[in-house]
Parts: sequence; C-alpha cells; structure tokens
Amino acid sequence: MINHKINAGLQVVPHAEHLPIYPIIDEAIKVIQQSGLRYMVTPMETVIEGHYDEVMTVVKRAQEAALAAGAQELVVTLRLHIKKASDVSFEDKTAKFN
Repeated sequence: MINHKINAGLQVVPHAEHLPIYPIIDEAIKVIQQSGLRYMVTPMETVIEGHYDEVMTVVKRAQEAALAAGAQELVVTLRLHIKKASDVSFEDKTAKFN
C-alpha cells in the first residue's frame, strides 16, 4: 500500500474528571518521543514523520498511554499527508521559512 514516509498531525484531547489534562497529554507525547520517529511538538498538535504503519502504531500507542494515564475518554484529531510516489518530509513544507 503506502511505502513512503508520511506526515501525521496528531491531537489528543483527554477528558478526565478531577485530573489535570496536561500530564495526560504529556504521556501521549512521551510515547511519540520514545518511538524513534521524527516529530515536532506544536501548541496544537504533534506532527510525526515516518512510514505509514510505523506512524499508525505510534498513534495507537499514544492513545493507549493517555487512557492509561487517567483519561476516561479522548477526542483525537488525525491529519495525514501522503504522497503516492515519494516521501513527505517536514522540510518539504518548512524549508523556505528557515
């Protein structure tokens, strides 16, 4: 199917009664950091770069980490940038600004 690198924008918004949400979000980000994939944390989402299956595995694990950290439910937004014939990279989109 998809053999090239993709970019995924992941936003995990937890709901947890009587718990602050930022430590829960931090646990999701920790999974991304430990994945070995390229990532960029922004104020609204974390962008991940890697092969499709690798990225989707990390997305699933990040959600599981948020639930394990105390979230009763999650609202997850996932945006994917996929090219049919080549990789997608951070630099494709941001090099002109650096």
